[in-house]
Amino acid sequence: MKKALLVLDILRIAAVGIAFFFGYQIGFSGETYDPLSQIHFMVPILIPAVAGTSGLEGLLFSRQSAEGKGFETGSNYQKQSAFAMLSLTAAAFLVYFAQWGLFAELTVLFVFCLFFLLSGINHAMDAVKNRNYRWQNINRPFITLLMLMGLVYPVIQAL
Repeated sequence: MKKALLVLDILRIAAVGIAFFFGYQIGFSGETYDPLSQIHFMVPILIPAVAGTSGLEGLLFSRQSAEGKGFETGSNYQKQSAFAMLSLTAAAFLVYFAQWGLFAELTVLFVFCLFFLLSGINHAMDAVKNRNYRWQNINRPFITLLMLMGLVYPVIQAL
């Protein structure tokens, strides 16, 4: 099971890296910056990479995932959170494949970012309050901030 969680972590990080690398390449490939193409490329990769793998992790490896983060196991909220993650992933795919446009993509992206911002705050508070310094717990605030910082420029330019 630990190997499966490691594979999901590697897949998540690699897919996020691909989304940002190629997303920025697409955005800056023309004579003028194209944030719409960048966002259109990044949303259906970034959201499933983070939310989709987190949702699968929460459903398929709930006990091991919770233990790795230093959280309680067997909570129904963990399953509920996994369903929320998978719902975000489904919405990102629906918006992309139905071609609902920039504002629909940004709406799903904003919900995704807000969830992970609040989740990062929750993990940081847990680290401080409960001295939970496990890697899987303390990396969330920092990784979330990096991800959000990488999204600020294309989103502002798109609007």
